[in-house]
Amino acid sequence: MLGVNLRPAVGRFWAPVVAGLLRAGVTADAVTLTGTLGAVASAVFLIGNGWLFWGAFAVTVFVLLDMLDGALARARGGGSLYGAVLDSTGDRAADAAIFAALAWWFSGAGDNRLIVLLALLCLVLGVLTSYVKARAEGVGLTADVGVVERTERLILVLVGTGFTGLGIPYALHVALWLLLAGSTVTVAQRVVAVRRGSAGRRLPETPAPSGPSAP
Repeated sequence: MLGVNLRPAVGRFWAPVVAGLLRAGVTADAVTLTGTLGAVASAVFLIGNGWLFWGAFAVTVFVLLDMLDGALARARGGGSLYGAVLDSTGDRAADAAIFAALAWWFSGAGDNRLIVLLALLCLVLGVLTSYVKARAEGVGLTADVGVVERTERLILVLVGTGFTGLGIPYALHVALWLLLAGSTVTVAQRVVAVRRGSAGRRLPETPAPSGPSAP
């Protein structure tokens, strides 16, 4: 929801950077890889070691590259199928790294099993949110609904993580509870949207594999 509304503003913000990258010959795929690797490394080595504020800050910076690569691809005349798959794969990897890093820290030195449980549940629901949409598109349907999509998910978890790193009590608890509730609703919304969109439609029949020819 927020992602669609924020893209024009983010596009204007990144416009000078995009122009510079075009002149330098940088590709959208290179930006995608940089953003993914940077976000994963920041989550693992900063959040995973208890540097919650700086980890959230660094991940945020690299996540912003997610919108930069799209703008760069459009400036080059449109993205490729490979780039689209790479971008989606990178998004899932970055999201997983954030929640896994939280679970790692709070299962050890952070010593908070409730945060571990909430982080793992939010990770699973985030995967389901993306999977329902991808699977629906794979059969010709749409599932672009939900109160918590990737932008909202990242805002909640990163703000909660950063505030916790600044010493604000229960910030991450509140963020993860909100994310858990919102993600649950989003998965349900997408399943309902797929059910409605698929009413009266069936999967196309696939031809049966031919057996060995008769002698």
